[in-house]
Amino acid sequence: MNSNPRQLQLVEEVRARQSTSVEQLAETLGVTLQTVRRDIQKLADAGLLVRFHGGVRVPSATVENLAHTQRQVLHAEGKMRIARAVAEAIPNGCSLILNIGTTTEAVAQALLQHKGLRVITNNLNVAAILSSNADCEVIVAGGVVRTRDRGIVGEAAVDFMRQFKVDIAVIGISAIEPDGSLRDFDLREVKVAQTIIGQSREVWLAADHSKFSRQAMVELARLNQIDRLFTDVQPSAPFDALLRDAEVQCTIAQ
Repeated sequence: MNSNPRQLQLVEEVRARQSTSVEQLAETLGVTLQTVRRDIQKLADAGLLVRFHGGVRVPSATVENLAHTQRQVLHAEGKMRIARAVAEAIPNGCSLILNIGTTTEAVAQALLQHKGLRVITNNLNVAAILSSNADCEVIVAGGVVRTRDRGIVGEAAVDFMRQFKVDIAVIGISAIEPDGSLRDFDLREVKVAQTIIGQSREVWLAADHSKFSRQAMVELARLNQIDRLFTDVQPSAPFDALLRDAEVQCTIAQ
């Protein structure tokens, strides 16, 4: 289905709460009960939500991410601000790894005017974007291509990443939990991302505010493995204290 921004926000609200009532969704979204019920029906038909009497829940909150096309629209303005902030901090002439995710794809778009970059990626969307920059050398990992988002995963991608040591890794994430863990949904993707972290002199995390307190099944890293965080809203408790304790430099994109 082609979800509109309101429906995508509705899904994120339900995911954040695990389950909720129709009335609470209508109040949060500022729409009528009839509109919410209509949206829920469409989202349930698409398998994104499960209806029950008086409310709605996600089918499995920790095991499956939103579709790539849906994530591209969700919090798009915040992701663009984050991407610009990351690009402004990246100097010309450095080596990078960009991994899978719509935020890292936005970063790639923001790097089109940079010069002398060498970019390694396991994301075919990132490679396609940066191939438009004649002053950027793009190196693409081998492995299994996930058809849903053109990410490259698997042991071949892990082995490929082990060949390099780069200045900066810019990574995305699906969830940042209150225990300080960074989590994602696909074990194969996580194994590649863990290798990327180990092969990078600095690790920068690009994550919009919706990733805080979201849940996902597989632990990718801990906050103390991150050097810089780029986000769109000042993190609230307990994340502000966690970031200070982990000595993560936090940039709020304007």
